[in-house]
Amino acid sequence: MSNKGKRFVFKQGREYTIRRIATIVILLLIVFALFKVLTKNKNENIAKNDTNSNQAENIFTAKNTTDDNKSVQNEDITFTLATTGDIMCHNTNFQDAYNSSTKSYDFSYYFTDIKQYLQEADITVGNLETTLSGAKRGYSGYPTFNTPEILAKNLKDAGFNLVTTANNHCMDKGYSGIESTIDFLDKADLAHTGTFKSKKDQETILIKNVKGVNIAFLSFTYGTNGIAIPKDKSYAVNLIDKDFIKSQIELAKKQNPDLICVSMHWGIEYQTKANKEQQNLADFLFNNGVDVILGNHSHVPQQMEKRTIKLDDGTTKDGFVIYSLGNFMANQNKQYTNDSAILKLQITKHKDDGKITIDKATYTPTYMFKNTSKSTKKFKILDINSEIKKYESKASDAVSKSLYNTLVTERKNIKRIIGDEIK
Repeated sequence: MSNKGKRFVFKQGREYTIRRIATIVILLLIVFALFKVLTKNKNENIAKNDTNSNQAENIFTAKNTTDDNKSVQNEDITFTLATTGDIMCHNTNFQDAYNSSTKSYDFSYYFTDIKQYLQEADITVGNLETTLSGAKRGYSGYPTFNTPEILAKNLKDAGFNLVTTANNHCMDKGYSGIESTIDFLDKADLAHTGTFKSKKDQETILIKNVKGVNIAFLSFTYGTNGIAIPKDKSYAVNLIDKDFIKSQIELAKKQNPDLICVSMHWGIEYQTKANKEQQNLADFLFNNGVDVILGNHSHVPQQMEKRTIKLDDGTTKDGFVIYSLGNFMANQNKQYTNDSAILKLQITKHKDDGKITIDKATYTPTYMFKNTSKSTKKFKILDINSEIKKYESKASDAVSKSLYNTLVTERKNIKRIIGDEIK
């Protein structure tokens, strides 16, 4: 082979080698690139899985922290509970609330002067002593009450969170009246207890959480004015019977509430002092675990008491009872039946032991005023202290001398009957 041929073969071999090396390099670069991409995806997936894992752990930790916060209280919790006298509605009351041009009712003006006290409390409770049985049944006053159902919304708007319904007028329109009343209260988003539509409802204790404190509410009445509760619907009304009350308290305790509050429709009408039966029932309630008793029915105020209750283990706890706050809303003319008060309890759950203390019991005296000089909207629940102050400071001429004198007298009566504030 000539030198030229040798050079040609050598050149071809070298070019082949270069191409082969170049191919290998390109393949290596491709493999490296693929490896890099795969590695990146793998790392991203690992990171994503780690993130999801961390999120799940954080959610679990947060949930556990929340649960722990429910059981471990880091500071004392203080809240206020307000309550009023009986919420009644005589025919003169709803007739005054009627607007003939709109053919509708509205009771909101009754509460204009005092609603601030209802709204500023952390929870406000009233006793609804009437039925809301609907227009078809015909609105009526004493002796069988059926009030325009708008009252439920008006009460809610005024600041009430809860009403008790076990009282001697709850059966005024029969069992269907109880059902209708419950339906209208539910529609107004106004919590209630004392009357029920089923056995299950009766055994479901009303628990309200107030600033982290769980309060169980119960309500009982001495009777229903002789109107029979259907035998197959004995669950409809909570009647005062010690065995039954104790069973209801035990149901409440199973919910592990921080405080048990019981409304009692008891006593004798128009008596300004609680009788022995009321006092004995109060002792029974306290001894069985009740903390606060809200009494009603007498249509006039009665005294309040703060108790120190000795428990079975030798420790003590606070107890409070107001035997009656009279009429909050009504139209009666007997002595003291226009006198009432908005009671405010300051209550604390202590962080160290979970113990409940009743720190203060203060009240705003109120008066159910009927302005006979007006043709409509005659009724208004007055803040007695505010009206007296207006007159004495000459800030308004709306308060006549006659009304002023009445309010001064009734304020003295209210304070004498209910007693000194607890501060």
